[in-house]
Amino acid sequence: MTDCPANAAPMEGALTETVMGMLRIYLRPRDKAPGRGGWFGGRRPLYRELILQAKEAGIVNAIAHHTQFGFSNHGRVEDMGGEVLNPNLTICVELVANRTVLEHFCRTHGTLLAGKVILFAPIELWR
Repeated sequence: MTDCPANAAPMEGALTETVMGMLRIYLRPRDKAPGRGGWFGGRRPLYRELILQAKEAGIVNAIAHHTQFGFSNHGRVEDMGGEVLNPNLTICVELVANRTVLEHFCRTHGTLLAGKVILFAPIELWR
């Protein structure tokens, strides 16, 4: 507790750490998962498909971060725009799990991930 600020309240309970991994996949909201067309194309957005597949794969956490301004994979700088969502503005799908689970996910879904910027970082899960 020597690293705590002088005015901090004492901590109760034990803190355990587990080394995990975080995967970030950068894509566009308009990217679609393969599938059957239907009304208006009928295919699910790729970021939603990746999150549903992550749930089936036992991933601990899977979320999509929308951005307001930026670029990915050497593309154009995009802006959120006015009243209409920009379908080319980067979105980030973040997955948290053990490294082996994340590696398996990438191998299994390689065709969905082709051409996407994918980053991995080791992280600590605290409980």
